Amino acid sequence: MALLAEEKAAPRERGTNRTVMAAVSGAVSIRGVSKIYDPEGARVVALQGCSVEIASGEFVAIVGPSGCGKSTLLNILAGFDTLSAGEIDLDGKPFADANRPPRPGPDRVVVFQHGALFPWKTVLENVMYGPLRQRAMTPAAAAEKAMDLLRRCGGLDGVAAAYPAQLSSGMQRRVEIIRALMNEPKVLLLDEPFRAMDTVSKTTMHNHLLEMYQMCGRTIVFITHDVEEAIYLADTVIVMTTRPGTVKQVLKVGLPRPRFPEMMSSHEYLELKRQAAEGVHEEAKKAFERGEREQA
Repeated sequence: MALLAEEKAAPRERGTNRTVMAAVSGAVSIRGVSKIYDPEGARVVALQGCSVEIASGEFVAIVGPSGCGKSTLLNILAGFDTLSAGEIDLDGKPFADANRPPRPGPDRVVVFQHGALFPWKTVLENVMYGPLRQRAMTPAAAAEKAMDLLRRCGGLDGVAAAYPAQLSSGMQRRVEIIRALMNEPKVLLLDEPFRAMDTVSKTTMHNHLLEMYQMCGRTIVFITHDVEEAIYLADTVIVMTTRPGTVKQVLKVGLPRPRFPEMMSSHEYLELKRQAAEGVHEEAKKAFERGEREQA
């Protein structure tokens, strides 16, 4: 009952049932972004003229065949890689262009496909790690906030003293996402976080992620190969072309929130799935006919 009372008192966005952690923006403008690997040698063009507008608080899923540049774009957004042309703004301020070195920052946090929890730290210590490392919070304040997030995100406060090896893969993924949210980033970047999971575990994780999204109100960029996953989770699905990657389709998902598995049998969902699957299949066929190897 205490949890329900706290959630009732928490601020919510007008017209939605999303509980907001703190006032943030998180609007991303990607304009004409290109990425060329080894420009003086093999010259692999991973991205070419890629442009995307992402609104504050929007959930965007990016799909496409292997090698279309999805992960390359995410790494550029995260500040882990350079771009060869174009520019990217966050809330109207440029942070990436061809003349800037890569610049990671706490305003953009990544959850990778492969687990990144510290095995020698407890769940609570893992979640507290970022704020303590940056000296942004006292240990007591970090512990209080971490326990609150663990409790609100599926009741994980009960495993706060456990180590990652003692958790299921799904619980480990949830802890990683909670750790990412501890720094209250403007943009949460998820790189195929559920790819290795079986169907039942993946469905459960979808619902947990949607609950976290409703709670935190952050902008999310979600990379996936799974068209069904993309449509079920996102507000917008972007279909990428094969290499050189650029935007092929932008599909607006009009399914209401909160989302429920039953929606996956609706006419709107099935039509979006058909459009996205046809787009991905077209590009995958092109890549196969050209004999392209799988790349990021």
